[in-house]
Amino acid sequence: MPSKIIITIPPINLQMIIGVMGPEGSYSERAAKLWALKNGMKAAEFRYFADIEDAFLAAIKGKADISVIPVENSIEGSVGVTLDLLLENGAVIVGEIVVKIEHCLLSKGEPEKIKVILSHPQGLAQCRHFLKRHFPEAELRSTGSTSHAARLAGEFEEMAAIASPEAAERYGLKILLSNIQDRKENHTRFIVIRAEEKFPSEKTLKAAGDKRAPYSESCRNAEYELYSIPETPETGKEKVSLSTCKTSLIVYLEKDRPGALYELLGAFAKRGINLTKIESRPSKKELGDYYFYIDFEGHTSDALIKDALEDIKSKAGTKSKANTLKVLGSYPAFKTSVSSGLHTGT
Repeated sequence: MPSKIIITIPPINLQMIIGVMGPEGSYSERAAKLWALKNGMKAAEFRYFADIEDAFLAAIKGKADISVIPVENSIEGSVGVTLDLLLENGAVIVGEIVVKIEHCLLSKGEPEKIKVILSHPQGLAQCRHFLKRHFPEAELRSTGSTSHAARLAGEFEEMAAIASPEAAERYGLKILLSNIQDRKENHTRFIVIRAEEKFPSEKTLKAAGDKRAPYSESCRNAEYELYSIPETPETGKEKVSLSTCKTSLIVYLEKDRPGALYELLGAFAKRGINLTKIESRPSKKELGDYYFYIDFEGHTSDALIKDALEDIKSKAGTKSKANTLKVLGSYPAFKTSVSSGLHTGT
């Protein structure tokens, strides 16, 4: 009598692993938690990485399902390393979140004892005038993240960190001064990225009994349901309105072709497509050679957008140039919902 063969099929695990720049107390963590809350991922697990590149590559290499990465700041502009990583890796943008930045000066000691001030390069840059005015003699040191700076500042009283209020609480530091950034309105936009073809499909979600639409497609509807707080007694769910879809792409234009950028912009203008951002980034191949990063309203499945992309493809660089047109993804454009009680700052 043949022996029985028992095959065990593991259950589908839909607990999201989200990669962020750590350690705990970073603005990236704040952004990731807010995005997870907005998308009903109460059981999400957060994994912390040393810097932007490590957090980004965590999603690409399978160490995280998705990663939440800073891409631009309202004071200092775009984060160059993020733009480069988007070009160089097979990443898809599936969401975005905007977080209010509230830099604080944190330390164990008193202001007069401070000799060294630590922070992420963006944090130091966003507080440049404050530091020059109040601590002109202090040594400024860059760290992998603002929360890493806070953790280091806890070692000596003559050290201080520029970081979030959460970091002060997490690492037992005093908040010496609050809101020290050079501009009152300071916001950072984070993108949510995943590896290409490495995410649970709609079919997989339904097989696991999850009736939610994939969040990367949720902008196709005027509203979608979020499984988050506060819950209504009637449905146990809340509805949050989102603005239209946003699409991001990278395009290369040959520098020696007159009118190339004008033609590219015309492809959007004649179709009435609203651009929300356009920025050049050096190709690193030669001086004056650029890639253009463009965000615009609409979804790649829209007939108008499909037509525009075909037009742009014909205007991009020659076939000998890699990545002449790279569509990074379509996703819900971030919109603060006052009625939901969810805000950009926490």
